[in-house]
Amino acid sequence: MKYKKDNRADNKKEKDYRSNSLWRLTLRRIFRQRNAMIGLIIISILMLVAIFAPLIAPFDPEEVLIGVEDIKRREAPCIHLLGCSEDKPQHILGIDGNVRDEFSRVIYGTRLSLLIGFSTVGFAIIIGVAIGALSGYYGGWMDNILMRFMDVLMAFPSLLLAITIVSVLGPGIENALLAIAIVSIPIYARVVRASVLSVKEQTFVSASKALGASNLHVLFYRVLPNAIPPLIVQGTLGIGTAILDAAALSFIGLGAQPPTPEWGTMLGSERNQLFTAPHLVFFPGIAIMITVLAFNLLGDGLRDAIDPRLTHQSIEE
Repeated sequence: MKYKKDNRADNKKEKDYRSNSLWRLTLRRIFRQRNAMIGLIIISILMLVAIFAPLIAPFDPEEVLIGVEDIKRREAPCIHLLGCSEDKPQHILGIDGNVRDEFSRVIYGTRLSLLIGFSTVGFAIIIGVAIGALSGYYGGWMDNILMRFMDVLMAFPSLLLAITIVSVLGPGIENALLAIAIVSIPIYARVVRASVLSVKEQTFVSASKALGASNLHVLFYRVLPNAIPPLIVQGTLGIGTAILDAAALSFIGLGAQPPTPEWGTMLGSERNQLFTAPHLVFFPGIAIMITVLAFNLLGDGLRDAIDPRLTHQSIEE
């Protein structure tokens, strides 16, 4: 009896060691990926900017500066260190059409954009994982019903479907988030279903069933944990897409409403000033580009690091 207990303990230690070694190997691969590290550094900076926005931004992003300072609408950037007159108030990115500090609005826009990306993708992953896991594991009529419904959603261009949903629900940031999450669900459901179909045929799943484990236990403790890696990659790439879609909805007036400091709304409000006040279009556009690029770089790096074909490499590598 004592021998069996010792043997079980040794097996558990060996399993934990292999699991820890696999995680260490994966992290080592991620740190070797230049794309992933560049993306991770940029995202870390963006998160710090979002967290400390009240300390970084010199003004309230919705504060109208008429009567507070001697400035004009859509005034060009003024930086004292770069030769701007000391008599003029300093505004690093200039003034927008409503006499608000553009730099403060871009900084606070980082907070809102990251919130949009993480919240929409988080919601879509939760629903998508549930649908994909049930569909892939149980199959049959459940698989047919759920996947045909996902096919219907995927038959429409995602942005067009999001515009339709927001048009029905009404303009607003909450409805825009819901629409983006809904159109993203089929992607994660498909990814999880494909992973579950592959994992459930493995021998360790058959062994768990033979030992009397219930279907729910096998699904949540054996199948899903091994189906997570592709989902992590897709989710990382999906955050950038969600931020871009939210900016597009706000640009056409269906997302965040003025005076909310959101990059798409800022672009939409000043889109006709491209030649007269280009800084009001350039800086929010650059912010969107950098953020989306960072998540795409991280996603590509994660995909290379978690590639199943690399698992044959030695742990001692």
